[in-house]
Amino acid sequence: MSGSSIDRRPSSAGGLADSWRAAWSEGTPQAFGACCAVAVHYEDPLLSEPVDGLDGLAQHAARLRTALPDMRVEPVGEPVADRGYGCLPWRILGTHKGSAGTLPPTGRFVVLHGVHYAELSDGLIHRARGFFDLYDAAVQLGLLPTRGSIGESAIMLVRGFGLRPRA
Repeated sequence: MSGSSIDRRPSSAGGLADSWRAAWSEGTPQAFGACCAVAVHYEDPLLSEPVDGLDGLAQHAARLRTALPDMRVEPVGEPVADRGYGCLPWRILGTHKGSAGTLPPTGRFVVLHGVHYAELSDGLIHRARGFFDLYDAAVQLGLLPTRGSIGESAIMLVRGFGLRPRA
């Protein structure tokens, strides 16, 4: 797109959210370039370190698509963008059919609700941080016990929560 006179900036919060979701679905640097600055900075609970640039963000999206090859990214709620900041709510649905790091496929269907909080400049995302419940994702994949269950209580005890020193 360099050298092009086409304005690639989304014209509204809805347009920005549509471009952002489409970029996650497509997972290419070009798709992220439709809504992000070239030097975009990104982080979410799945990353041990933030990623920088369109290529880094696209590689992260590709890893997610490897884990969830039938992944769909859907809108939930109204996106907002004002005074240089945006909030983009979403839902991801997909079947865990591919490996995710050292985690082998579980074959389970997951539904994750989340939001991306973004810093905007010239209508493009310069920084974005994703928020979603990683514990809930692990429960849906069968890796952790459900909240409030005996299994969760046992894990908390093993980790040292809920134990009281004897007098």
